[in-house]
Amino acid sequence: MRYDLVIFDNDGVLVDSEPISNRLLAGYLTELGHPTSYEDSLRDYMGGAMHRVHDLVLERTGRRLPEDFDDVFHGRVFAAFERELEPVPGAVDVLEKLAADGVAYCVASSGSHERIRVGHRKAGLDRWFDDGRIFSSQDVGRGKPAPDLFLHAAGRMGVAPERCAVIEDSPLGVQAAVAAGMDVYGFTAMTPAAKLAGANRLFADMGELADLLAG
Repeated sequence: MRYDLVIFDNDGVLVDSEPISNRLLAGYLTELGHPTSYEDSLRDYMGGAMHRVHDLVLERTGRRLPEDFDDVFHGRVFAAFERELEPVPGAVDVLEKLAADGVAYCVASSGSHERIRVGHRKAGLDRWFDDGRIFSSQDVGRGKPAPDLFLHAAGRMGVAPERCAVIEDSPLGVQAAVAAGMDVYGFTAMTPAAKLAGANRLFADMGELADLLAG
């Protein structure tokens, strides 16, 4: 393995949550008078922290979202996770390989700590991630595409940025990893490859990742 730390994005990389959360986000914004399609949500918000939703809506409409927006949205998302969420195919195999090889890994997600933990529990990934391996945009001042979250995770794990590989499936996440000075592997299962063009490598099947990282 040529890296000392593998940093995983969470939504869409470890847990198959992007279709669920973006469907619900588009629906809720539309309910509130901000017509948003599923495709709009993927384009504008996938990979971003919740403050991005608030910022873009305010910028575009001059109106603020309700104070309880995050709580209502997360309540809907968590309920849907309980019904529908699954791990991304191949994610468990990658984690098993890294653990067997003694390679450090962690998750650095735009989602809240609660969202990460709820998703991992439902998808059966919680045994792979103790508290010391979970980092959220809540931990830093700026979420992706700023590099802060990835740099924070690497610092807490004691690894220099140039020795890190980031696994991402969103343009915002790729931008953040590049800005952090880390190699980034773009997962194209849900995102067109052209939108992840800044990545060092692109791959469409999580089963390919272990070999790519070793190469």
